[in-house]
Amino acid sequence: MADRARDPEALERQIERTRLELARTIDELADRVNPKNVARRGADRLKEEAAHVAQAVGAIVRPDGEGDGEEPGGPDRRLLLAGAGVAVTVTVLVLWRRKRKRR
Repeated sequence: MADRARDPEALERQIERTRLELARTIDELADRVNPKNVARRGADRLKEEAAHVAQAVGAIVRPDGEGDGEEPGGPDRRLLLAGAGVAVTVTVLVLWRRKRKRR
């Protein structure tokens, strides 16, 4: 008879653990699909990709061993122009993809 008294208690504890686990899972899913979090992750990804592109363009614009990147009047103009071009290109691509996805 003692086993029967423990069984409902054990079952109740198991149900409570399952309920808590389900609540945590639902909270994680809600966090993943939260528009602010989705936008933040997208912006972070875009910043990383832009940094990689800027590095690649910088390597192309100024091959190794060619000066220190500075002219007497200020920063290397080619690098600034390349960076601006990359920024404009990335912005146009992002806006184009967003518009295309909404259709």
